Amino acid sequence: MKVLFLLGFIFLSMTVHGRKLERCDFARRIKPYLDGYHGISLANWVCLARWESNFNTKATNYNPRDQSTDYGIFQINSHYWCNDGKTPNSFNKCGVHCSEVQDDTLDKAIQCAKKIVDEQGIGAWVAWRNKCKGKDVSKYLEGCNL
Repeated sequence: MKVLFLLGFIFLSMTVHGRKLERCDFARRIKPYLDGYHGISLANWVCLARWESNFNTKATNYNPRDQSTDYGIFQINSHYWCNDGKTPNSFNKCGVHCSEVQDDTLDKAIQCAKKIVDEQGIGAWVAWRNKCKGKDVSKYLEGCNL
């Protein structure tokens, strides 16, 4: 009985902290939806997620300047793209609660990332501009056998 309780506690704490995806697993999961979207290669998407969240679906980062928070694997911002119920004057352009872009299925995160690219391009992400733009991003798919 103690073992079951301990396993339940461990599982609960894993879901609270989120899931860090393995690089190639992440690439496989997003390939059908994002590879080539608006001309953006799969390697660029993987590079972006590596530097935004280190592939953590539950990642959050608070921005004190505008009191917003970035959420999920793509670090989707609560001031512009999602509603967390606490960011002042949220536009919620993706029409989702911020917790939805942290879901391990990646469905809402992918949909919202597409909306961001539709409006602003992949350059909307600072990490992509600083770490991926103009670089050889092919290394982010090495060994993935896609």
